[in-house]
Parts: sequence; C-alpha cells; structure tokens
Amino acid sequence: MLAGLSIPIESWRQCEKDIDSVKSKYRLQSTEIHTGWLIRNYTEQNKIKDFENLDYDRRKFEVEKYRKTELLKLQKSPNHKLYKQTKKTFEKTRDYIHLTKHQRSEFIEEIAKTIRGWKFSRLFAECIDKIHFDPSRANKGINEQAFEQLVSRFEQYLNITKKGRSINYGLLIHDNNETVAKKHTELMKAFHKKGTFWTSIKNIIETPLFVNSELTGMVQLADVCAYSIRRYLENKDEKLFDHVFERADRKNHIVVGIRHFTDETCVCKICAYHRAKSP
Repeated sequence: MLAGLSIPIESWRQCEKDIDSVKSKYRLQSTEIHTGWLIRNYTEQNKIKDFENLDYDRRKFEVEKYRKTELLKLQKSPNHKLYKQTKKTFEKTRDYIHLTKHQRSEFIEEIAKTIRGWKFSRLFAECIDKIHFDPSRANKGINEQAFEQLVSRFEQYLNITKKGRSINYGLLIHDNNETVAKKHTELMKAFHKKGTFWTSIKNIIETPLFVNSELTGMVQLADVCAYSIRRYLENKDEKLFDHVFERADRKNHIVVGIRHFTDETCVCKICAYHRAKSP
C-alpha cells in the first residue's frame, strides 16, 4: 500500500493551519500524527481509576507512573524481548496518553473530515493484494509497482489540470526511510529519462524530497489516508475511509486515483467506483 495526497502550493499554508487547529483542540500541537499508534488500546488507561474524569495533566501523570512501574518489572524479567517491545510502544504513544481512546478516535476522524473538505486536494493510492500480484509477470516488486503507479497518476493529473500552455509543476515529498529513499530516488531518475510504462515525466520536478514526517505535518496526512484505506480493505471499516475517499482523483465520476490490485470479483468501493460511475 502506497498513498499520496496532492496539495496545491497556494493552499499549503491554509491546510497546515486547518490541521494545527484540530491538533490544538486535543493538545497535540507539534505532535506527529501516527495513526496506527494513536488509536491503539492503551490497557493501562483502563486500570487507572476514573481515568476519563481526570484532567489532561493528571491523566498523563498517572499513565507515566504506571508505565515506569511496568518497565521496572519487565527490566528484571528474563524476557528481554517483551521489555524492548513494551518500551518501544510506550515511546511511540507517549504524546497521546492524555486522551482516552474515544478522544483519539475522534481526533483522527476530525483530521479525516478536514481532508475531505479540501476540494482542491487529490488522493492517489495503490493497494496491492499480495496474493494476486505476480512479480515475475510485472517484472518488478510490489514497492516498485506501487511507486510507478502513483508517479504516473500524479504526472497525468498535473498534465490534465495545467492552464493553457504553461506546465503545471509538482514535487513529491516523501516520508524519510533510508532504504526506500535510495530505491525511489533511483526509480525516479529512470522515470525522468525513459518515462514510466504509462507516461513520460514532464511535470514532476526532481527526485522525491525525503523529509522527517515527525517534523513535517503535512506528510503525516498521507499516513492518515493510507491507514484509512488499509483499515477499510482489511477490516471493512468505513468510518475514516469514506471521508478520505471523497478526495480520490476522479475522471467523469470514475475513480482513477486509487486502484485496488486484486481479482475481478472484488466488490469493495474502490473497485466499484473504478469500474463504473456508481457502485
């Protein structure tokens, strides 16, 4: 699964303000939106008496106290793997512990609703079912296939939306990962020289700009979209999906920005809107 959200440069700052406004409501300013960690069930919250009735500061204090005690116990345990995993979980979720699970779910839904309201934005995604993907036939791996698909669709979108003879330039901003960065940079260099299987590259400038998602709020929104789509495909959870799916790139009401690579019997909304004007 690979997802990207297209934001026009002139709307970038306003989008940041919109997201910051939602974050401030939940005291999550300057906090990374990592959806998978954010909406987990934090079992220690269930063990703290009247947790929901405590204020934010008290909730944070009680959870941190419980977690310190738990880590001390595990540190003395022979199960070092469990200690390391628990410590990692506590570190990844530290910024969200003042919110109940319901509040965390509400926060993510508000973010998804905000994205839905950005009519100028477009969502692109490639969702590949590994069971039905044959790398020998595609002559490439799943990650390469997904990246080439997204690059092609974004390039074609930029070309279609250009005004007059002027070129509608676009830039890929990518969450930083050393291994992925090297692969995608080399792929993009090849695309600039020879094009993708579907299109030449004239509108996307340079290779992807790789940034730390923790420091760049707008990149985190792609994570929200990817999580929402994955939850829908794997668990039939439509709550977040229906919001972000509104921003899927369309042509004549047919979804062209998101594809579910699977068999022809699939009846999910992505496949339905990909085949016809209505599911």
